[in-house]
Amino acid sequence: MHVARHGDGVRGAAAALASQVHPVFMLPPLAASAFGAVLAGEFSLLVAAVHVAAMFAAVYTAHVKDGYVDFHVRGEDDDHPLTPAGCRLAIRAATAAFLASAAALWWLVGPWAAALAAPAWLIAYHHAPQLDTNPVTTTTGYPTGIAVSLVGGYYAQTQSLAVRPVAFAGVLLVLLSGVKVVDDAQDYDYDRSIDKRSVAVVLGKPGARRLAFGLMAAAMAAVVALAALAVFPPTSVAAVAAFGVVAAFAARSDPTIATMLLVRGCYVFLAALVAAVWFRPLA
Repeated sequence: MHVARHGDGVRGAAAALASQVHPVFMLPPLAASAFGAVLAGEFSLLVAAVHVAAMFAAVYTAHVKDGYVDFHVRGEDDDHPLTPAGCRLAIRAATAAFLASAAALWWLVGPWAAALAAPAWLIAYHHAPQLDTNPVTTTTGYPTGIAVSLVGGYYAQTQSLAVRPVAFAGVLLVLLSGVKVVDDAQDYDYDRSIDKRSVAVVLGKPGARRLAFGLMAAAMAAVVALAALAVFPPTSVAAVAAFGVVAAFAARSDPTIATMLLVRGCYVFLAALVAAVWFRPLA
């Protein structure tokens, strides 16, 4: 079986499979899983590592399936490193890794820990071609996966749910949905040419930009309100200030630069939240 379209042998196949690891888009779900464990207070490193492994397998599945559909099925992409057989092999291997991680969560924690991990894989596998053609699901699919990762990471440590992790997950869902609208606007012309109904195509570029920054503003307002209600640590507002600076520059940039700024701003935002929860300097 030929796995790689470019390159031969084991080295070529390994390089093609490794090319589907996209750190920029993989790190947030993995970080959200770890953040869920941090929210639990004292946590098991083994359980945290298993949950992170499950999320990695789910996101890897999404990347391979998305590339397979966009290049081999739709013909949208210019190139892809894996053959159709290589894509199927990678998806099966990643799915097996996810199932093994879910089974380990069941054994280490219980059935609900495995059940809460399952939506991440379901969203990942069905992103293309099912979820990425609707303006709502194409926008919220990835953010929902991150929210699920955070809640699942918390439950795996505590075997319970609480207001704080659910609230953090909700904030990230709204924030990242706004960022995703900006990201999708980069493909406005092409999406419109193939009748792909992204938010930018449905609302137009100005309307999509207003919605995107409205969602991000709502997420920041929610953090401030939840800090005032003592659901979040008071120092969480520092995350709002940090992201606000980045968003101000992004608002005056084209979609490509804005996306680059906002994705990195989300890293800073999440890091500031982790620091606020971990250290609680004003607690």
